Amino acid sequence: MATAADGHLMVLGDVHGDFRVIAAQLDHARHDLGIPVARIVVAGDLGLFGSDLRAFFRRDAHRFPVPVDFVEGNHEDFEDFEKLVRDYADVITHLPRATVQRLGRWKALCLGGARYMDAWTTPPGSVITERDLAACLQHPADSVHLVISHDCPCGIGVTSNRGMRHYGTPGVPGMERVATHLRPKLWFFGHHHRWHAHERDGTRYIGLPESWHGYCLLDDTGEVRLVEHAAPVRVRSRWWRLLGLR
Repeated sequence: MATAADGHLMVLGDVHGDFRVIAAQLDHARHDLGIPVARIVVAGDLGLFGSDLRAFFRRDAHRFPVPVDFVEGNHEDFEDFEKLVRDYADVITHLPRATVQRLGRWKALCLGGARYMDAWTTPPGSVITERDLAACLQHPADSVHLVISHDCPCGIGVTSNRGMRHYGTPGVPGMERVATHLRPKLWFFGHHHRWHAHERDGTRYIGLPESWHGYCLLDDTGEVRLVEHAAPVRVRSRWWRLLGLR
């Protein structure tokens, strides 16, 4: 299991291959806000693609000063996913789907992936299946403090982004069963590229924007701070623009 020293947990939304944003938001929390951050977790769409990873971590030899974990989103290289996870395990850690990991003092259910939308934006390896949900339900009731996912449960008020309403109501059918069974206090998710807040049946749901718009901080008492901060982003490659990502 992942472990961390005392300090805040930073939760970031979609990174989309711009790993510099992780460092920029960490620097903002530490130096501008004066908050110690012990660990960072990315709620999917890290951007696990070989070319971006090689350029940042090998060619330019960047390293993060704290451990960085991630659940998978729908914008990762799923054909070479396992190999990339192994090759870059020295700099970033994947939190496998439907597993419980310890993030500092918190036990977190990790649930990467997304509901199917179309073959271009949701490749087969990213789709959350009934088997994934069943694996989550095998964990004992009340055994986790929080959930880190990419997509979100249905019925928590997340609406479709402009231009995507034809895909139907956002959310993964069946995720609500996970919430009912595990009853986490907090559920963080990305994917929908905007802040969102909702409370239901004792669970506080927090949707995150893209990482360069802000982040969340979770302290050891369970207090959550939502921080809006514009971090600089690089010019997106043609690949990311084709996916509709800035």
